[in-house]
Amino acid sequence: MRSWFAFTARDTRDLLVSLLPTAFALWISAHLVTGVRVDSPFWLLASAAVLAVGDLLVRLVLGPLVALIGPLPTVVVGVAVQLLLLHTALTAVPGLDLRSLNALWQVYLWTGLVAVVARWVVGSNDSRWVVRELLRHRPRPPGAVREPGLLVVQVDGLSMPLLQFGLHSGTLTTIARWLREGSHHAEGWRVRLPSTTPASQAGFLHGSTEDIPAFRWWDPELRRVLVANRPADAAVMEERVRAAAHAAGRTGLLARDGASIGNVFSGEASHAHLVVSTSRVGGSGRPYLRYVARPFVLLRSVLLTLGEVVKEVYQGWHQRVRRVEPRIPRRGWYVLLRALTNALLRDLNVALVAQELSQGRPVVFVDFLDYDEVAHHAGVARAESLDALAGVDRVLQTLADVAAASPRDYRVVVVSDHGQAQGPTFEQVAGRPLQELVFELLDRELPTHPVVTTAAVGEVRGRVEVLARDFATPTRAERVSARHEEETASGADSVVVATAGCTALLSVPEAPGGRIDLAEFDRRWPALVPGLVGTRGIGFVVGRRGEEVVAVGPEGEHHLVSGRVSGVDPLTPFGPRAAGDLLRLMRFRTAPALLVHSTLDPVTGEVHAFEEQVGSHGGLGGWQNEAVLVHPAEWKVAEDLRDRSVPGEAPLVGATTIHEQLVRWMEEVGL
Repeated sequence: MRSWFAFTARDTRDLLVSLLPTAFALWISAHLVTGVRVDSPFWLLASAAVLAVGDLLVRLVLGPLVALIGPLPTVVVGVAVQLLLLHTALTAVPGLDLRSLNALWQVYLWTGLVAVVARWVVGSNDSRWVVRELLRHRPRPPGAVREPGLLVVQVDGLSMPLLQFGLHSGTLTTIARWLREGSHHAEGWRVRLPSTTPASQAGFLHGSTEDIPAFRWWDPELRRVLVANRPADAAVMEERVRAAAHAAGRTGLLARDGASIGNVFSGEASHAHLVVSTSRVGGSGRPYLRYVARPFVLLRSVLLTLGEVVKEVYQGWHQRVRRVEPRIPRRGWYVLLRALTNALLRDLNVALVAQELSQGRPVVFVDFLDYDEVAHHAGVARAESLDALAGVDRVLQTLADVAAASPRDYRVVVVSDHGQAQGPTFEQVAGRPLQELVFELLDRELPTHPVVTTAAVGEVRGRVEVLARDFATPTRAERVSARHEEETASGADSVVVATAGCTALLSVPEAPGGRIDLAEFDRRWPALVPGLVGTRGIGFVVGRRGEEVVAVGPEGEHHLVSGRVSGVDPLTPFGPRAAGDLLRLMRFRTAPALLVHSTLDPVTGEVHAFEEQVGSHGGLGGWQNEAVLVHPAEWKVAEDLRDRSVPGEAPLVGATTIHEQLVRWMEEVGL
């Protein structure tokens, strides 16, 4: 009898805690909106209770329907249901009176806004309210036995040096607590070239990074440029990676009823949400129902998204006023993209992960882009970037709490796909974009072979297609028409320039495999290679001479196959593993004719992106190759997976190694 009373008392407390914020927001809204009458605050509490009960009943009723109509229609249905629930709560309760539908809209907006402001005042601006009913569930009794589960959270762009700084600065409070309490260990791992999200996620989720040379590249088989954030292109990439992994005896990390959320690739998951490679397939709207149908949840996310827009405009202006360097213009689509990744998509990812954890999926893998997107434009360790990182850290605690109340005994692993290196852009250093430099060098020696440029580079003058795009953010240099793309794919004497961070891939579509060797470049465009390596901001160019692959620098060459160096080794600043990484990439079927890499400042670690990015990745040097792995302390890293090819070092190297380690941990716990 005593335990029953304690149980019901706790439930009563939890119920009041959940109803009071909604009742308070309704009370404020009723005073701000003309057309709403409230006889007593008690009726507002009753109205909040109606909303809570209606929320539960609606989700039960709508579940079968939204499973058939897909995610986007589910959002529309969810908003309509929220308004219907609010209308019912304001008209069915005796002490309330709603006089017009116009007042209904106003109450809806004001209630959401009051809730957002209230949470900001008390310093609770994380995503816990998105899954608050799951957080109220109590974990199983101490004696209960639960099957094991694994939650992998990818913090996009987090480097090991920045994690160490975040522990000291108070930015990463959740991870810091885990490490200090001894529940987790953290260590860095080395990202191989290319240090990009698609390559690392292909390794994490499928166990292969074969033939992914960059974020975007000219594909000799399809005779067009592939870009990882285009759904059709990502589907092609995943098909190839999956085939290579299966040939090597590997299956997807999520192949056995796992869930993939917010990723580039699916990992062969049965449950894929917001995954680029499967987004054209559609899917069920059921996982989104909890998020879109609950009263004010979607609205609050939208309001927070608008708040991020205002914050970004102010912070960009503040950088200009303070003359922070290096910096780039922060405008256009990025303003909206940052707002979406740091508010709406973050909350949606949390809701989807909570849904899959509550369903007991064996393995869940989710990617949070927040920090990476802001750092590209604001800088690697700038205040706004650290604020985005702190937001992801708060999400980690929320997801850990949801995992504690889930059917499985989930262990949490945090991994990053790469770090970021900072520096002025190549255009800021050299005075012009790389695309324009290539155009001039080609045109200088062979005026009969004109080139095609974008409006950002100059007038249309022939057949060089320029493709440059930040992850998920079209820049001025990428706005190339489909006509130009088709011309480049079929025309002669053309060169494709695809930029990705501090690397650029030059291909010749007319040539077999899109490649010609350095001797042919010297014959056809003799100014190109000398002009590139002689330009400030470019560290080296990699091409072929017969069977040899050569890194050409301003004062010397490094022969990657034989290891012979003549003159000053251009790879010295990039470390002892650089040569092996470059040789591996240049042997890909999709490798370019020339790979151009920026310089690296050996003191500051600064590189120069060939895109409009202050923080960048994709190449070698700085923090971009120093990624993070945070894992449960009792899960030991396998010593045979460590790379000891460099004396005195024994790191984990490559995303496929992380895949192998995750698989071994899963096998150890019976997954």
